[in-house]
Amino acid sequence: MGIAILFAVFAALLLIGVPVAYTLAAAALATLLYLDLPSVVLVQQISAGTGSASLIAIPLFIFAGEIMMRGGISERLIALAASLVGRLRGGLGQVSILSSLFFGGVSGSAIADVSAVGGTMIPQMVQRGYDRDFAVNVSITAALVALLVPPSHNLILFSAAAGGGLSIADLFAAGVVPALLMTVVLMITGYAVARRRGYGVEAFPGLRAVLLRLVAALPGLGLVALIFVGIRAGIFTAVESAAIAVVYALLVTTVLYRQLRWRAFLDTVIHAARSTGVILFVIATAAVFGWLLAYLQVPAAAVAFLQSFAHSKFMVLLMIVVMLLLLGTFMDLAPMILICTPIFLPVAKAYGIDPIHFGLVLVLTGGLGLVTPPVGSVLFIGTAIGKITVGQSMKTIWPFWLAGLGVLLVVTFFPQLSLWLPALLRG
Repeated sequence: MGIAILFAVFAALLLIGVPVAYTLAAAALATLLYLDLPSVVLVQQISAGTGSASLIAIPLFIFAGEIMMRGGISERLIALAASLVGRLRGGLGQVSILSSLFFGGVSGSAIADVSAVGGTMIPQMVQRGYDRDFAVNVSITAALVALLVPPSHNLILFSAAAGGGLSIADLFAAGVVPALLMTVVLMITGYAVARRRGYGVEAFPGLRAVLLRLVAALPGLGLVALIFVGIRAGIFTAVESAAIAVVYALLVTTVLYRQLRWRAFLDTVIHAARSTGVILFVIATAAVFGWLLAYLQVPAAAVAFLQSFAHSKFMVLLMIVVMLLLLGTFMDLAPMILICTPIFLPVAKAYGIDPIHFGLVLVLTGGLGLVTPPVGSVLFIGTAIGKITVGQSMKTIWPFWLAGLGVLLVVTFFPQLSLWLPALLRG
């Protein structure tokens, strides 16, 4: 009965529009009262939920990404992408996709990606004669790449939700090949849609311009190398790399680019603090929800339930993916990671599924929910920038959404795509 109350209160409050953090806390409190457990457990677990040292990396990476976004790096990355792929069919759409790969390595956030790259590229595409729905759809689906490349906040969050025992360096490395695959598949899809709609290409600026744009963008791209190589080589931890990323971002944007003025810096601090507060509040309330899941033995029940009729790890993975796709339509990615990891990770381990591989599948599956109504945050931001309705976007997004689903299934059923690079780098 406790399990039923926990999920019933959670689902009911979520459906009527209560913010997810309050929903998690209310569902946990109702269950604690039913089980006659002291309500102080709620406060204790909320406090413990943000006590992991690895979580310090999240606000620092958010801050570094905000600095780079407002300090001129996004324009330089877009300019570099334009010189590399602008001459392909549907040139500006291809630029948006490749820019998302570059900027994702700076921000680690799909929302920041669609805000920075989409905020620049969508108006440009509309001005150059591209349909608004194409401009929006290509930008919001390209933002999913940011979920997979270092310094992905969500992979750090998964490591924390898994108990902190998983290597963040391995998770970062595991996301690289799927991110590249997603980029290529979306570019092929964008090319096909652009060809069918008769979109043109951009003029090639010449090798000299390409080299100049590469040199201008290298300091921004250097942040990705600094984070990835530093953690992978064991030079510093994820938290230390996040602090170094902030210092590096400040130096690049104030000393080298000289674009981060005092007013913009204050806006950056405010926005980063607001984003951090929202994320950490969700993490804190999800902690007590997760504690109750363990107390009520939900993970063990999930393992027993799936073992009763699923005998293959690939069948289990498929079932988990389907359930996560459904959950992703009405739950944001961060709470989904925090709630589903304690339930499904023990199932994955019971079937011999590598936790690193499972983490990539979970994050990528939840990412598709970000571009799916009714709670698709990336979808809403993109449509607001493009000044179209969600319904208009949904009518034509299906080629891009199916491309993302195809990549998800390939990553799910071919685990070596995500596990090959971490194994190689471990030597």
